[in-house]
Amino acid sequence: MKKGNISIFIPHLGCPQQCSFCNQKTITGNVKQPTADDVREAVEIALKKKGYEYEIAFFGGSFTAIDRDYMLTLLKSAYPYVEDGRVNGIRISTRPDFIDDEVLTLLKKYGVTSIELGAQSMDDEVLKANLRGHTAQDVVNASNLIKSYGFELGLQMMTGLYLDTDEKAIETAKKIIALQPATVRIYPTVVLKGTMLAKLYEDEMFNPQTVDDAANLCTTLVPMFEEAGIKIIRLGLHASNDIKKNAVAGAYHESFGEIVKSRFMLNKILKLRPGDYEIMVNPRSVSQLKGQQKRNIYFLMEEGYNIKVTVTDMVAKDDLKIIRR
Repeated sequence: MKKGNISIFIPHLGCPQQCSFCNQKTITGNVKQPTADDVREAVEIALKKKGYEYEIAFFGGSFTAIDRDYMLTLLKSAYPYVEDGRVNGIRISTRPDFIDDEVLTLLKKYGVTSIELGAQSMDDEVLKANLRGHTAQDVVNASNLIKSYGFELGLQMMTGLYLDTDEKAIETAKKIIALQPATVRIYPTVVLKGTMLAKLYEDEMFNPQTVDDAANLCTTLVPMFEEAGIKIIRLGLHASNDIKKNAVAGAYHESFGEIVKSRFMLNKILKLRPGDYEIMVNPRSVSQLKGQQKRNIYFLMEEGYNIKVTVTDMVAKDDLKIIRR
């Protein structure tokens, strides 16, 4: 069966300050705080679709920092579905500085199985410059405590923040890997209207990553996590009309993950000397090989590669077989 999330967004509620990059109204497309009835309705609608194993996922804010009574109201509305086995568990997203024994005991009681922390960076200079309000050590402490209670740990990192560099991002990835989370999300920074980053960008004090910049960096980061056995469950922000309307700069693309896969394929070919090649590719990976608007094909031609593309099921998805002609 396929796995799926029943996502319930809690926009900005519980966050102790506004981080440099954050405009939760834009990111979630939602300003209404969900009620217990909203939770039950979302779950009941999702369960009508057969063939999925679901988790209920509270995302968008800092779940363990919200009003405790409200947090419990949401959990109590979700827990019966865990208790009777209709969903596999509850996933929450929160800040590393709002994790302690008391809250983890409560989460355990009400069926939470997975906790994702917004680490964003493991560089204290970057965290401070972007008004995160916590340190890298807070991420370490919270991660270790979460795992000690038996929760699945997920960590989120961002690339291209103010004062960040590719070298710092790679170091962040190494430090996240050392914490051995089960999952990771990689979010290239998108500069949204109404944020501190937008002001820095307008004042020419911040030069954001482009999609190409972020994709190039991810071709280094992705193998690091894969080789460590850490599952990457998201590359780039989800597709959203609100983000498209409010993004003023940065690395936003609706198909960012596909662009990264495409870059991997291009780099594999570029390791060979220019010449005549037959590239064998799975039917589901043809668009990745060719790139957006056949960008990879045109680039290869300019670099002296004459390629013949052969589509075949004999090659695994996301892989290539290259034969010199």
